Amino acid sequence: MTIITIGPDLLDNLADMARRAGDAILAIYGREQFDVALKSDDSPVTAADLASHAVIVSALAERYPGVPVLSEEAEVPWTVRQGWQEYWLVDPLDGTKEFIKRNGEFTVNIALIRQGQAVAGVVYAPCFEGAEGQGACYIGAKGLGAWLRVPGEPARPLTGAEHVRQVPLVVGSRSHGSPGLDAYLAGLGEHEVLSVGSSLKFCMLAEGRADLYPRLGPTSEWDTAAAQAVLEAAGGKVLEYESRQPLRYNQKESLLNPWFLALAPGQGTE
Repeated sequence: MTIITIGPDLLDNLADMARRAGDAILAIYGREQFDVALKSDDSPVTAADLASHAVIVSALAERYPGVPVLSEEAEVPWTVRQGWQEYWLVDPLDGTKEFIKRNGEFTVNIALIRQGQAVAGVVYAPCFEGAEGQGACYIGAKGLGAWLRVPGEPARPLTGAEHVRQVPLVVGSRSHGSPGLDAYLAGLGEHEVLSVGSSLKFCMLAEGRADLYPRLGPTSEWDTAAAQAVLEAAGGKVLEYESRQPLRYNQKESLLNPWFLALAPGQGTE
């Protein structure tokens, strides 16, 4: 069985794959029109989702042959994946609804999962802050740390420690609300809320641009893994809401996550 070495080369390789997938996405994003289809769960899918998937799966197979891949666009039966100890978990285009709205808040996500933990990941935002072409790349791995890379600038370590607010800033989904979240926020005390699409919410926590991301509604494992790896490498946490234990992967047949809380570095668990 292949054991992937977690080091700077791994993060460089994943960042390069994510950027190439981002280029494939932007080629379609730049079209005047593109088709949108619905999958069996009524979630949207576009040619950009599939093009990104193809780039990533091909690159992973070439660079890391023999390591299994689980992607939103190519699910694997539980009978096959239940014995996996190490695999890639991929969301080729997280925030498809934001892609369709053309607001720029979508990402490419590649994570390495080892024994249920997200131990390395890259989150690439081709249209960071809505400015097409900037290409912000968040990378992180267990034991290494986390960084933000933007073209033309030196890589910036992510620790979340440089921002201090008197009132906590809570980030939430731009396209998915929930009654559970409303009840949680009602008991939180004074706070501010900012709606953000895709896995960028986790990245804002890693940067210290926000404090808390409570997700009291459905998500899938590919939605969170890469960004969890980045946030935890920066010193943050992603905890199951009920148990307050770290969010884990490939522990059951369903690929739905439990409710969770994501916390910026230095934040408590409540």
